Amino acid sequence: MRQKLKKLGCYIIIIVLLPYVVTVFLNGPSITTYSHVDSTYIKVKSGKKEVKMPIEEYCIGILAKEIPASYDKEALKAQSVLVRTDVYKKIKESGSNTVLEGEFWTQKQMEDAWGGKYSKYYRKLEDAWSETEGQVLLYGEDLALTPFFRLSNGCTRDGAEVLGNGDYAYLKIVDCPLDIENTKQIQTVTVDDMDAEITALDTAGYVINVRVGQENVSGEEFRNTYNLASSCFTLQRYNGKMRITTRGIGHGLGMSQNTANKMSKKGKTYEEILQFFFAGTEIKEVAEILLDTE
Repeated sequence: MRQKLKKLGCYIIIIVLLPYVVTVFLNGPSITTYSHVDSTYIKVKSGKKEVKMPIEEYCIGILAKEIPASYDKEALKAQSVLVRTDVYKKIKESGSNTVLEGEFWTQKQMEDAWGGKYSKYYRKLEDAWSETEGQVLLYGEDLALTPFFRLSNGCTRDGAEVLGNGDYAYLKIVDCPLDIENTKQIQTVTVDDMDAEITALDTAGYVINVRVGQENVSGEEFRNTYNLASSCFTLQRYNGKMRITTRGIGHGLGMSQNTANKMSKKGKTYEEILQFFFAGTEIKEVAEILLDTE
């Protein structure tokens, strides 16, 4: 009787373990190394409402809005780490009850933008997010500042010059020659003539200050006022108008998404891409950082 019970127990164990054995045989063993912190729920502002959603859903919405889903996989993974770092940095600095206001795309906005490619593109972003699950960028003991933009004027900007202090030693000028080849590198707009001149540039050639009449405004403020592609621009009077020529797309600080995409296509990993743009930082698990997000 005892022998029969022993055999029965063996059969039960085999039946229970069989699916796992088959899975391991087909795919290899799966080792869980992440803490699934990306399933944490957070409060976000969606339109005029406040809603609760998983960090993963929110951040994939940010990815969809901020980087072309057609980009190469490692570039999307690098962007995922930057977005996750920024979100957790805001949570750490403002508290777990903070309402995040970063703009993101909803499912409908993704469907409208991508049409028939919605499923393919969403899966790409979802994979990039899950394959970097829980990973953030640290500089020393602190979550790094992780800015990004679409296309540089040929190099990125120095953090000390842009931000006015030396706390961001990892934001240095990085040459991005591949950005110069982009067809959208140079753009021109024409506006009404004005009494304006550029009075200060940073080392990378981006505008720091513009005199407009009797006022001084920053390059970014001037860029936003006239909806310019970049804060690297020149002013030229032409036929009674002001012609503004820009180079690059965005503010120029941090990671150039275009160069990241080119690097990915050349076989660089997302870790190598991040180290290229944020030298001296480390990729760590957010679970290792004491965050109370409940």
